[in-house]
Amino acid sequence: MQHTNHSHQNPASFLLVGIPGLEASHFRLAFLFCSMYALAVLGNMTVLLVVHSEPSLHQPMYLFLCMLSTIDLVLCTSTVPKLLALFWANAAEIAFGACAAQMFFIHGFSAVESGILLAMAFDRYLAICQPLRYGSLLSLESVGKLGAAAALRGLGLMTPLTCLLTKLTYCSRVVAHSYCEHMAVVKLACGDIQPNNIYGITTATLVVGTDSICIAISYALILRAVLSLSSKEARAKTFGTCGSHLGVILLFYTPGLFSFYTQRFGQHVPRHIHILLADLYLIVPPMLNPIIYGMKTKQIRDGALRLLKRGSAQL
Repeated sequence: MQHTNHSHQNPASFLLVGIPGLEASHFRLAFLFCSMYALAVLGNMTVLLVVHSEPSLHQPMYLFLCMLSTIDLVLCTSTVPKLLALFWANAAEIAFGACAAQMFFIHGFSAVESGILLAMAFDRYLAICQPLRYGSLLSLESVGKLGAAAALRGLGLMTPLTCLLTKLTYCSRVVAHSYCEHMAVVKLACGDIQPNNIYGITTATLVVGTDSICIAISYALILRAVLSLSSKEARAKTFGTCGSHLGVILLFYTPGLFSFYTQRFGQHVPRHIHILLADLYLIVPPMLNPIIYGMKTKQIRDGALRLLKRGSAQL
């Protein structure tokens, strides 16, 4: 792969490098990513089918879980198929429009997922701290509005980021990454990239900062309420449900923030480590979320077993 020396605006396509320094391992790594992608699709589709087929699960907690599964399917599907084509068939070229779309889906739906995780924390707070008002405060209509608000905020904030991309003049087509991550593409520009950098950092910090603070407050109030329960069994059950949710939250925020800030400030982090973690960030949480949050929930587990029995009976 060679750098293009001609300055041009909106090149016809970019060339993805993959994981610099690990090119010899691309073929083997693809099997790992393919296996994780298959598990992610299977797990999240199972959650969606179970909730859809069980009227008793048409409740706020499970509807938010369906939103989370849908977002996870979008996130991993927007990156992994192209990544597998790159690793297995050396299909490094990606059209400019496809690159911009991939960037929009990755960053936009990551912001939407952050909003859904906040809504799920609010759901748990109401269920545990305000149980008598839970039904009136969080109706199915309210769930729909919260989901729509998370989508509008996340996708709305990322639309200008994608538009700024089209206004740059590029001196190179070679993206030193496995997918079209915002700063990896912006660094190919010849001119001033400060507006892109400032907008990207500001929106990410506001979204993650606001959501994580609100989630922390929700769980502090939940913890206080749980510790006041007299029944050990009730405390254990509540900690189990909330522990699963906290696991999903940490799994989403920790590698995401590491990848985001390393791209901008982590010059001393080896590039192959950073890009490998960025790749795993978009596939590991979608793979593990149905297990951590869905399959550890008895209602989801029982529903999945009933779905399997019905499928077996029809064969």
